[in-house]
Amino acid sequence: MMTQTFPPFSVLMSVYAKDRPAWIKQALDSVLNNTIRPAEVVIMVDGPVRKEIQDVLDEAAKNSIVRVLSHPVNIGRGAALAIAVPQCQNELIALMDADDISRLNRFEKQLAVFAVSADLAVVGGQVQELEAETLSPFAQRWVPLTNDEIRTYLKSRMPFNNPTVMFRKSAILHSGNFQPLNLMEDYYMWARVAAKGYQMANVPDILVDMRVNAALYGRRGGWQYFIMNKKVFEKMRQLGLVNTWEYYYILSVRFVVQVLMPNWLRGWFYRRVLR
Repeated sequence: MMTQTFPPFSVLMSVYAKDRPAWIKQALDSVLNNTIRPAEVVIMVDGPVRKEIQDVLDEAAKNSIVRVLSHPVNIGRGAALAIAVPQCQNELIALMDADDISRLNRFEKQLAVFAVSADLAVVGGQVQELEAETLSPFAQRWVPLTNDEIRTYLKSRMPFNNPTVMFRKSAILHSGNFQPLNLMEDYYMWARVAAKGYQMANVPDILVDMRVNAALYGRRGGWQYFIMNKKVFEKMRQLGLVNTWEYYYILSVRFVVQVLMPNWLRGWFYRRVLR
């Protein structure tokens, strides 16, 4: 029986001072032990980190496929990824968060999709959300599968689970690369990929176990969080992805949920309604 061969790919992970050393190691182990191993793992260190994190990175760097890049000051995830993407050596790049766990066959499933769909620029998947400390599963986040569904979904909500995404480097660079936009850099990136007309997809399978603090949902609100959302939708309107009516409708809904809704209700809304 012939075994399918796939092109080499990179994994890109951003690390900063507040990440936990044990979680970083678990994330790296899940990448290195996948059924299809990456040709390289690029770790972008965003600013100074404490010794416990550096020790994990130094140990990881003993592996010949792991490269550690560092920036002397913390510049934020978007700016850090913008530096790292051009330095990845392969056309296909998979994102990995420093506190998540890739499923054993994550990369195999994504590479198989790229292999049969040469026009795809981005392929993500579904996630199982785990309570951060106990790793107890408590929710799943499902995103749409086809390009048309993703483009529609993009108008109001994030169409990808960011820690699951694998993309073509050339498409990301052609779309302007990652750019600083506090907490919204991924959303803005996928919006610009869509605006360039690239094809996107999600696989129906869970690809990543994602650590989430359940209390986070209740905190996804407040005036500052709403302002960050407003900025990304302003940019989407400039890109022609949403019209004026859609823009004001989306902002009105988000204002209710993110500003007017109390934390306890917002947490229930995110966990139950937006899943």
